[in-house]
Amino acid sequence: MTTSITDFLLERRSLTAKDLCEPGPSDDQLDIILKAGHRVPDHGKIGPWRFIVFQGDARKTFGNKLARKFEKKHEDATQKLLEFERDRFLRAPLVIAVVSSPIDHPKVPEWEQVLSAGAVCQNILLAAHALGFGAQWLTEWYAYDKRINKKLSLTSEEQVAGFIYIGSYKEKPEERNRPDLNERITFYRGKK
Repeated sequence: MTTSITDFLLERRSLTAKDLCEPGPSDDQLDIILKAGHRVPDHGKIGPWRFIVFQGDARKTFGNKLARKFEKKHEDATQKLLEFERDRFLRAPLVIAVVSSPIDHPKVPEWEQVLSAGAVCQNILLAAHALGFGAQWLTEWYAYDKRINKKLSLTSEEQVAGFIYIGSYKEKPEERNRPDLNERITFYRGKK
């Protein structure tokens, strides 16, 4: 039995990064995930985003940089906490940073460009789900740290829209409570 696109969308949910494991996507699957991320609404066809891919030993290398930066900010950090920072990117076999890269454009407001980067993150989550992987979109402290952003070669106009952790999982997550949809819907009826 095939799942309809509606069922697919309604069953998608994030897995926590700590619950992800090997194997991660193959090179061909990574290519599909990035291509899906690239296929978002993009007013003006300017592509106001880019990707930074963390795989293999690069995850540990970047984790070492996170731990050093964290230790400078928190001199009283325990070794256990520093080890967590060091291993942060090892929680999943693949981490994709989606960088929002808005430009000054006469017809495309910055806000639309930022929203496009958010759509990239969502498409990556959907592509990972379609390929049978779990994923989580995170923006933790390091997404907002200027020195970390410099190490990632972000310009002063760029910002991390999200770090997407992707991997396999042993147990399908249970459904979580969500805000009441009916409380978030209004219908415009016009003024009397």
